[in-house]
Amino acid sequence: MTFYVIATPIGNLEDITFRAVRLLKEVDLILCEDTRVTKRLMAKYGINTVTMSYHSQSKLSKIDKILDMIEEGKTLALVSDAGTPTISDPGSLLISKIRERFPEIKITPVPGAAALAAALSVSGLPASDFLFLGFLPHKKGRETLFKEVAASRRPTVFYESPHRILKTLEALGRHLSAERQIVIARELTKIYEEIVSGTSSEILLYFQNNPDKVRGEFVVIVEAKK
Repeated sequence: MTFYVIATPIGNLEDITFRAVRLLKEVDLILCEDTRVTKRLMAKYGINTVTMSYHSQSKLSKIDKILDMIEEGKTLALVSDAGTPTISDPGSLLISKIRERFPEIKITPVPGAAALAAALSVSGLPASDFLFLGFLPHKKGRETLFKEVAASRRPTVFYESPHRILKTLEALGRHLSAERQIVIARELTKIYEEIVSGTSSEILLYFQNNPDKVRGEFVVIVEAKK
């Protein structure tokens, strides 16, 4: 038995591997974070496989149903709306339950796009090792994390929403030294892709002066403390 964890594009639908397309056509069922999003990708590549939703709000009974299908011999694939499943996306609980019930199953990753790696590749910052924080909490613990970022001897990477990016840059400005560099990668692989680098104050001023650019998905990379 094999269960596939398949990465999908983070924006540009051409950023999918030949292997991923083939397997999505071959499996019996595709588990999707949002079936509507996944079906746009499927339509582009002529994938007609049956889909079923599985996301962070899915009840435990949904996991039981998935486990029963595996027991029946069906081959399943897990995808998220964009990027690599379980990396700041749901899915880790499901995989844990699959391993628990079927210790002999082969859980196979099918790698592909990831905003984290894409942003680091164009950051210009040393990234042989780094700290990844995923999405920061909305309220509780944010200031503590900003202090950790400021003290880190490794580059720090995290995701942020357009609703909080300005406040995040303000907070970083309070905690980082004036010369500490930040790289912002926005809307990666999409039409309005943009990479901005500078100090926290410089980047904050840039987005304050260009409010039309405070939209989309943001990857924030903070230079390591020297």
